[in-house]
Amino acid sequence: MTTIEPTAAESADAAAPRRRGIMFWIVRYLPAEVAGTAAMVLAGLLVTVWTDNAAAIAFAALLGEIAGFYAVLAVTIYAEQAQVSKTMRVALGRTGVLLVAEFGVAELLDTLLIRPAALMLGVWLLPDPLWGLLAGKVVADVIFYAIAAGAFTVTDKTGLRDGRRSKERVA
Repeated sequence: MTTIEPTAAESADAAAPRRRGIMFWIVRYLPAEVAGTAAMVLAGLLVTVWTDNAAAIAFAALLGEIAGFYAVLAVTIYAEQAQVSKTMRVALGRTGVLLVAEFGVAELLDTLLIRPAALMLGVWLLPDPLWGLLAGKVVADVIFYAIAAGAFTVTDKTGLRDGRRSKERVA
């Protein structure tokens, strides 16, 4: 069995950090963001049929956003991992690990502290619940993405995202 060694240029390309422009982040997160926002507004406004309690509206909106956002991201990450995994089971496992690695810390802080406070404050400060939810969402998203993008970069640089770490263990 012959092994093909990478050229010096290929090795340098693989070792060099990849710079990701704004379009990468937009393409990566926008579909999930659209689904999450639609689910947030739908869930939050649906609850206003039963109550005008800002906490109840914010909680329903939060749950809707989480469901819509992660449904899209699970499919996105699975599609990436199916290309670097030998089996569907491995791709599913890697998808779960990467969802936790990329979003775990950001989601914990966001779900338990930042987003509920921002949504409730938005609904409380603005007279229209729709605009209150959207304003709270924007504030929470800025903080969330700062944390999640940092975590994505770490998983990418460590080789967790593209399968380099598992290939190194085998070699």
